[in-house]
Amino acid sequence: MTRQHSPEIPAHPPVESGTAPPAAPSSAQEPSRRAGRPPSWTIVCAAGITVLLWASAFVGIRSAGHDFSPGAMALGRMVAAALTLSVFAAVAAASARRGAAGRAGSAPAAQPASLRALPRGRLLGLIGLWGVVWFGGYNVALNAAERLVDAGTAALLVATAPILVAVTAVAVLGERLTRRLGIGVAIAFAGVALIAVTGFTGQVDAVGVALAVLSAVLYASAVLLQKRLLARVEAVTMTWLGTLAGTAALLPFLPALIGELAAAPAGSLAAVLYLGVFPTAIGFLTWGYVLSHWTAGRTIAATYLVPPVTVALSWTLLGEVPAALALLGGALCLAGVVLATRR
Repeated sequence: MTRQHSPEIPAHPPVESGTAPPAAPSSAQEPSRRAGRPPSWTIVCAAGITVLLWASAFVGIRSAGHDFSPGAMALGRMVAAALTLSVFAAVAAASARRGAAGRAGSAPAAQPASLRALPRGRLLGLIGLWGVVWFGGYNVALNAAERLVDAGTAALLVATAPILVAVTAVAVLGERLTRRLGIGVAIAFAGVALIAVTGFTGQVDAVGVALAVLSAVLYASAVLLQKRLLARVEAVTMTWLGTLAGTAALLPFLPALIGELAAAPAGSLAAVLYLGVFPTAIGFLTWGYVLSHWTAGRTIAATYLVPPVTVALSWTLLGEVPAALALLGGALCLAGVVLATRR
């Protein structure tokens, strides 16, 4: 759901990003797209693909975590994502140049706007910081958490990130604390406490829970930064540059990755490649498509499906059977997030 990510750009921290997943534009920023709007089924399909990919990321991390350490897995994932998005950016730029040449006839092709507008200076530095926090820190923390807790627990705990964003906005940005937000926070963290006490599959690991909560904090921090940056840079460009920054930050894990690649079975290697190409790169691209045609409220609602889908996939593919009290805790988490973030 690792809420571009948040793979994804997300309306709020989705429950993976790896996927983790940025902020939707406010209602004042959302342009009207009635003219030339694509068929509704294409948007619904894109949203469904994104939810499935982000949910599958938690399962993929859990699967590959037996053979890859947290830092090495994060680096392998980001290398795959950065290469995929670089190819996409190159193809998009070439297509834009051909289109400009066709419109101009025999005149020299104009440089595509996306290339003319590549961020520089302080803006580029902030995008790099966002990429390090989101694609570097968040992924390492989540990978470490899923060595100790099951995929369902991790997904539900990371799903509290929107509440952390809302609470931080009240404490730091001076936004008004509403009664609905306060009740939502209380309900969500009651659910977190219930999961922490019972363990989602009946086994409790306090360190694993703490690492998952740290993942949510990093996720929320990245979203708060991204909210400011998206007004100044196009989403796909920001995601591409962020993956490059995250990859660079993870390079100290390169020796570990090389050693673990030599010993890892084919299934775990395929899982790492899958995490980079699908939940990260493709997941963010499909999410950007959804964001361009849906309202912020609808995109946020779609991400609430990630934790239940993660639980179902984990149950089916990994045999991680959730405990009854933990399911109740998960329901409380989601109810609190929905209440706190509903407009």
